Amino acid sequence: MNTRTTLATLAKTIRSKNAGTDKITFDIIFRERESYDLVRRSGALTPESVCRVLNVDPARLTDFVEYDPGYAIKFTILRVRPSGSAGDGDIFGAQQYAPFLDLEIDISTAGA
Repeated sequence: MNTRTTLATLAKTIRSKNAGTDKITFDIIFRERESYDLVRRSGALTPESVCRVLNVDPARLTDFVEYDPGYAIKFTILRVRPSGSAGDGDIFGAQQYAPFLDLEIDISTAGA
C-alpha cells in the first residue's frame, strides 16, 4: 500500500504572489477539511520545512498561518531584492510555488 502522495494531489490551489514590493506570499488551499487536516498532521508543512523547500534562511520567513476556516496554509517570505529591481527574476512572485507541487506527504503518519 502506498503511504505517500504529493501536496499537489491533495491541494486545490498552490500559488505564490507578491505581498508588496519586498515579500512573496504562498497560499496552499484545500477543497475539504480532511485533506487540510491530513497535511497538517503529517508535519510536511511547517515553518522549518518551508524554509528547507525554498532553500531560504528562516529569518526570511515572516508569517506562517494555518487558517482553519479556509482550509488553508499561508506563509510569507522576504524577497532578496525588491520586485522589479535589477536582477529580479520573478517580478510578480508567481513562479516561486513550484517546489511545493511535488512535496511528499506521508499519509501513514497523518492518521486521525
